[in-house]
Amino acid sequence: MALPVLVQQGPVEPDLTKTVVINRTASIVDEDGRKALRLDERPGDGVAWLENLQFTNGVIEIELKGRDVLQRSFLGVAFRGLGDKTYDAVYFRPFNFRADDPERRSHAVQYISHPTYTWNKLRAEKPGLYEKPITPPPDPNGWFRARIVIEKPKVSVFVNGAVQPSLADSRNECVFASECGCDNWSNFRFGALC
Repeated sequence: MALPVLVQQGPVEPDLTKTVVINRTASIVDEDGRKALRLDERPGDGVAWLENLQFTNGVIEIELKGRDVLQRSFLGVAFRGLGDKTYDAVYFRPFNFRADDPERRSHAVQYISHPTYTWNKLRAEKPGLYEKPITPPPDPNGWFRARIVIEKPKVSVFVNGAVQPSLADSRNECVFASECGCDNWSNFRFGALC
């Protein structure tokens, strides 16, 4: 299955074999009949940047699939990347989607801006602002759709066609770069606003 990228000049098919992978090994797999890019597990942050895809503001639509394994399944979409360590990202913790503990459920989706605004810094200094639950929660072991609308300074995240965002905030301190990358995804669509 092709993974269309929609930009101002029209649809473009991203080549999943043309990624710059940092701190991971990437493989193209067939997952439930879908072509997907999978990154392996290992300590530290990792990302697969799509080559020759520039992005600052716009809409990212993506299908993701994780696992309901505590502290072992983190799915992210990185954007505004500048090298290995500087980027903004929205990521999901499937193991928290339907957790019995309400505090864990409140950590289902998160915005970060590395290297300054890490998840633990934002959680400590701005609790509940940059991470939220997802209502209704998706199946933590199944595919779900995310629509991420990025218009500096606002980032809004909509899950499975929801009308209201699961996460939205306009006070973020986004870095300003231009690469786009992902972790464990399929059916990626990108639309530039500018």
